[in-house]
Order: sequence, then C-alpha cells, then structure tokens
Amino acid sequence: MGGAAVAVLAAATARWKSGPFVSLFSRAARRLHDAAETAAAEEDKAGTKSRRRRRRSSSSLLLGPDFPDIWDPSSRDTTPQAPPRCAQADNDCTATIIDGKSIAEDIRLHIAEEVCQMKRSVGHVPGLAVVLVGDRRDSESYVRYKVKGCEQVGIKSLLAKLPGNCSEDEVMDSVSRFNEDPSVHGILVQLPLPEFMDEERILSTISLEKDVDGFHPLNVGNLALRSRNPLFVPCAAKACIELLLQSGIELMGKHVAVIGRSKVVGLPTSLLLQRHHATVSVIHAFTKNPEAITRKSDIVISAAGVANLVRGSWLKQGAVVIDVGTNPIEDPTSDYGYRLTGDVCFEEAVHVASAITPVPGGVGPVTIAMLLGNTLDSAKRVYGLSDGTP
Repeated sequence: MGGAAVAVLAAATARWKSGPFVSLFSRAARRLHDAAETAAAEEDKAGTKSRRRRRRSSSSLLLGPDFPDIWDPSSRDTTPQAPPRCAQADNDCTATIIDGKSIAEDIRLHIAEEVCQMKRSVGHVPGLAVVLVGDRRDSESYVRYKVKGCEQVGIKSLLAKLPGNCSEDEVMDSVSRFNEDPSVHGILVQLPLPEFMDEERILSTISLEKDVDGFHPLNVGNLALRSRNPLFVPCAAKACIELLLQSGIELMGKHVAVIGRSKVVGLPTSLLLQRHHATVSVIHAFTKNPEAITRKSDIVISAAGVANLVRGSWLKQGAVVIDVGTNPIEDPTSDYGYRLTGDVCFEEAVHVASAITPVPGGVGPVTIAMLLGNTLDSAKRVYGLSDGTP
C-alpha cells in the first residue's frame, strides 16, 4: 500500500509540477517513501531475529540424542524356524562356508615374510603393545589370540595388564609409555573398558601414528572422506571386506545391510563399503522392522552383539552373510565354561544364504590378521620401507 501511494503522489507531482502544490506533494511523497523504507527495515530485522532464533534452536538438536544401542530381547521370536525351501533340491540349498581361518593363515604367512625382510634390512621387527584392564574372560581370550598371532609372524608383543579398579590416569600412563617407546609401532587398548572410565579420553591418548585399531578421530574422519586415506582402517571392518573380496563377492552397486553402528565395527564397515560403491543400510536398536530391510539385502553384515538376532526369515534367498558377533553362551561341557555364538542363527541361515561365515572361525581370525598387518604397515612407515597405506 505504501508503494502504491508513493506512485500516485509521484504521478500527481509530475502532472502539477509547475503548480502551487508542488512543494506540498513533494514533501508528502518523501515522508511516505521514508515510512515505507522504515517499515521494510523493521520487517527485515524481525525476520532476521526469527531466523536466528530458529538457527540457534536447531543447532542444539543437530547432533541428535545420544542413546545407547540396547537391543530388546523380548521383542524377538526365539522359536526355532523351519528353513525355507529353495527352488532346487534341499541338499543343494546349503550355503558355502567362508573359511576365515584359511584366509587368515595366508595373510599371516605373507606378513611373516615381510617381517623377516624387515629384520634383514633394518635389524628391527614391528612391535605391538596391548593394554588390558580388568579380568573379563572374553577380553583376556581376545588378547591371548593377539599375542599368539604376534608370535606366529615374528612381531614383538608387550602387554600392560591393569586391575579393573585402576584409575583412568594409570591407563593413560601405560599408553603414554608405549607412545614414547620407539620399539612399539602399534598400541591398542582392549575394549570394553570398565564403565566408570572415559573411553574416548583414554583412546585419544594413543599416538595417531600408532593407532593400529584405527579408532582415532582423524583416522575415522579420513575414512569417511573418499578423497583422503586414513593411516589405519579399523581391523574388524577390514576383515569383513577382506572376506568378501577373497570370496569373489562383488560389492559395487550391491545393497548391504550393516546391523550395528559401533565405532569398532558397524560405523567403519559402513564407511568402507561406501568406498566400494555399495548401497548401505545401517540397522540399529531403534530401526523399525529391521527384517524388512535385511530381506532386501544382497549382503548382511551383523555386528550387534546379540546372539541369534538374525533368523533365517531375515534373509533373502542367496544372500551373503558375514557374522561378526562373538557372544559368549554358558556351556558346562566347554573347557572354558562357555562357547561363542554369532549374531546369526547359523542353523537357519545356512539353508538360505549362498555364503556365510561361521562363529568361531570366520571374522575373528581375519580381524587379528588385519591387526598384525596394520602393525607391520606402521613399522614400515617408521623405517621408510614403504608408504604403509592401508
């Protein structure tokens, strides 16, 4: 309305420019024009404040709530299911077993050869240091396997074992000593740590150049950026991709469901799959109807840490299954009083999938082989033997 009034007055002024009302109309037009500009400025100011308020509110919510992934076992059907019939004869409808032990053995042999060459060339071997806090049976078991793996390939291993009630500072002091030791090329803190400890604070103490677990924020960030290369890729994620590639399974364009989103497995695996141009769906404890997603997937990688979470009915015929889960189940007949089982109900999945990793003997051995490989790469960088890219 202000603009129209100004136009009318301007026209009248032009028509009567030589008349006695020239001065009157000119002053009125100027006053209306100034009022219109002031009103527009006030509107802009109010709009800017509103937009600023919206930006401030949304930025506080941008990262989302930090809820832990706690899977609800009561919502799962644990009743054994009859395996679905396939188009072929029943005896043909059995998945190929992806032998992680065999693949890991080949990798270890290659690493052992390179360690021998390093010793001849520079008189040194790679060194891996492990910090173990507490007396969890599964953590102690994993550390034993890692130490044994080092012995098999000629890598020096060091172990700092601390009680479960030690302080964070004591753990960080152990890490710092290994950081300063030139004979140590890789450091890992065995997870999980006791609940009262700040895991991120402790892991950030590890030198970037010795972060062979690949959990440093810079390593994870560089993994997420396809134009950059991390110094180290997390070992379990590397193991999943290695098993698929060694089995001749195409990744480009395939739909892959990753169950679990931890920084140890799920997150880095999903990032690594995207580097291979797969289409990735990440399933977590808050996902609605996860089985509807997995049934459409060519490849299912489960790292939820829930025994028998993935049933045969979750899989489409011919899917490839990588089971990262290692869940201890009480078993009085076992030497250790427990046995390990995966996230996938193997007895059902083996009749649906085209290929599947067993537990144990699948992802686990290859994960340790990837750790040894990362430690070797770190030492090669230090001694200038190669670029040591993952």
